Amino acid sequence: MSESTTAATGLTSQYIAQVAGDLESNLKEQERIGADISALQEQLTALQQDHSVLVNVQQALGVTHEHDGPSAATESAAVPSPQQKTEAVSPSKRRTRKTTAVRETTAKKPAAHKPTPKAGTTADRLTLVELIRRHLAEQNEPRSAAEISTALSQAHPERGIKTKVVRVTTEGLVAKSQAQRTKQGASVFYTAPKPATAPQTEEKPDDTDR
Repeated sequence: MSESTTAATGLTSQYIAQVAGDLESNLKEQERIGADISALQEQLTALQQDHSVLVNVQQALGVTHEHDGPSAATESAAVPSPQQKTEAVSPSKRRTRKTTAVRETTAKKPAAHKPTPKAGTTADRLTLVELIRRHLAEQNEPRSAAEISTALSQAHPERGIKTKVVRVTTEGLVAKSQAQRTKQGASVFYTAPKPATAPQTEEKPDDTDR
């Protein structure tokens, strides 16, 4: 009786030690995976910020084409294609849906000729270069990149305009002689280019008056 009790106690001790070791290994693995997730999240956040800055710079350079982002690729991969949906439907239901779709298309044909209103305003379609050029033309005093960025952000909050992008874009306008730069101490200010004035020619006295 004492031998069986001793053996049972030894097995229990082994199980306790094994479970404790497994728990410790599990916790360490959780910590490792959690650290990897945090690092990947930081990398993703940095990439998203860089993407936003690059899109603004691309827009400032006058490029209006927008590339499909990772969200579009993920969405297209997650949503099943129409062909896959069609294969999952039985032949009888497929014929019924096809007939219904033909009837709906025929009923909606007269409304297809109605012009659809265009979304967005003219200001929404302007590039950042044009917005900065217009803003400087409306000002009577020099403006810094931060002041230009604040004014444009208030006028177009949906654009997500940043001071760094405004400064790069305005410097590009200065390089193209479409804006002028002045420096006051450590601060840099920008103004619209002054209109060119025609040189005045001196009137020569007529010889007949002598």
